[in-house]
Amino acid sequence: MTRLHTEYQRLYLPPGVGVDDTAPPRFIDSDGRTRTMVLALGHPADWASLSPVWRGVQADLALPAPAIAVNGVDAFELWFSLAQPVSVAEAAAFLQGLRQRYLPELAPKRLRTLPAGAGDAPPAAWIPALQAATGQWSAFVAPDLAAVFGDDPSLDFQPGNDAQAELLSRLVSTPLDAFQTALALLRPAAQPAATTAVPASGAAASPQATPSATHAALAGPYQDPQRFLLDVMNDPTVALSLRIEAAKALLPHGAPGAPAGAA
Repeated sequence: MTRLHTEYQRLYLPPGVGVDDTAPPRFIDSDGRTRTMVLALGHPADWASLSPVWRGVQADLALPAPAIAVNGVDAFELWFSLAQPVSVAEAAAFLQGLRQRYLPELAPKRLRTLPAGAGDAPPAAWIPALQAATGQWSAFVAPDLAAVFGDDPSLDFQPGNDAQAELLSRLVSTPLDAFQTALALLRPAAQPAATTAVPASGAAASPQATPSATHAALAGPYQDPQRFLLDVMNDPTVALSLRIEAAKALLPHGAPGAPAGAA
């Protein structure tokens, strides 16, 4: 197994799944769960439009930086890694939330996702890879080099596997609790009527949970999204930027226990 294979397993593959360069990658396990989420922008490829997502997930949502890739054909891609698998529905909701928060003006046909949404074609598979359609190579790229590609998201030479592995080695996976917090903050825009997904194990959170709940308690599960956002807002161990976003999300609902329409 090469160093690049090891980094793929560390960041993107489900537990127990190995790397096979001769077959399409298995990013979704037999239970319909995944550690990998990809957001691709093309038609035309435009890093200036996608870069606010790369910056925003770090500055606004306090998440680790995703990998940046050129797909060798027509798009820039952001590859998100999760420390633990989540359902395809949760992964798709996260990507939809990013679309609506950071790319609301872009035509839907310019965006593709993995897991794929309605009408989406999945992004490129293994990276790096030679693309038959163009004769060019896909590759992971450093953040300070992404803008250099302009509207040509490809390499005309094969990138070294060791260099690709080195880029991936600098990345970390998003912890499950950080993902769930970010998903809750994105959902008010993406899915107003949705509730926070409840993991398969564990009992539902008590409705009497206090606003001073510790950060460990925020790992859930929650069935009341307002209660979850309230706990995030009042938890001093949560990053201030996330507490502010939670407060903004709660504003349309008024103060807990206040009459409808009360500020």
